[in-house]
Amino acid sequence: MRIAIIDMGTNTFNLLIVETSKNNSYLIIFKDKAGVKLGKDGINNKVITPEAFDRGITAISNHLKSISKYKVDKIIATATSGIRSTKNGNEFVETLKKKFGLNVLVISGDEEAELIYRGVKQVVKFNNENVLILDIGGGSNEFIIANSKGLIWKKSFKLGMARLLDRINPSDPITNEEIEKTEHYIDSHLGPLYEAIEKYKPAKLIGCSGTFNSFRAMIIAKNGKIPQEVKKSNSYPVNLNDYALLHKELLESTLEDRNKMKGLEPVRIEMIVLASIFVNFIIRKFNIKSLTQSAFAIKEGMVDKMLNS
Repeated sequence: MRIAIIDMGTNTFNLLIVETSKNNSYLIIFKDKAGVKLGKDGINNKVITPEAFDRGITAISNHLKSISKYKVDKIIATATSGIRSTKNGNEFVETLKKKFGLNVLVISGDEEAELIYRGVKQVVKFNNENVLILDIGGGSNEFIIANSKGLIWKKSFKLGMARLLDRINPSDPITNEEIEKTEHYIDSHLGPLYEAIEKYKPAKLIGCSGTFNSFRAMIIAKNGKIPQEVKKSNSYPVNLNDYALLHKELLESTLEDRNKMKGLEPVRIEMIVLASIFVNFIIRKFNIKSLTQSAFAIKEGMVDKMLNS
């Protein structure tokens, strides 16, 4: 069976096409992404602007053209914070239904976190030690605590990078005062996470989705001598010293500087500094000892749920 998954995030609309087999395994046959910035200029006012609305429609149109080339048996489209938390999110969903006949499943933050866990566990090996999983989105950030026995705790926070960018509106480059303001805002909104960390005490962080994919690509681009099999793997152990150097470079960078950085997707140029401040804050606050990037998240989690539920 051939299945297409469209993950409609706040920053990007991602496409994954897989071929499933009888033993509940699957093969990835195509994947693509489109930068939409669905939350740009409107997310904190709970609206998708007309310009973002059009970018989203165009992205779906292009993904459906790709899907048509692969004789897909089933299409599953999911929408997250950039649609579920906006006043005209339902209008966007209805437009996709009328224009393309596409049914969209708007998932909750809890459902999003579960799918992320299902995606990550396919490429990162868990043991008895509790680990913290973080998915940084444009509208929301999902935190999950898990181990080899399963998912222990999960919560979605409305602290996505489109929200922070709209709220902080950082200078170019960002100032120390703006860094402090960002960290204070993050700190004031993570109370439930602090309680969970105190209880479960994870020392390892697994990061997935666009921000961490960019960190990985940028570090690999800088370090050059990484074996091909590591470059192509679906998870990557990020050296914390390498990340610290990258973080420092990002804090000092201008938009023009970031536009030239190898491995950084254009759609993330505006948000990557705030995303790195968020990650650095979590690493410091919780005394994280290791960081692993996972290339699998919601899309792959949805495939796993279909095959194993």
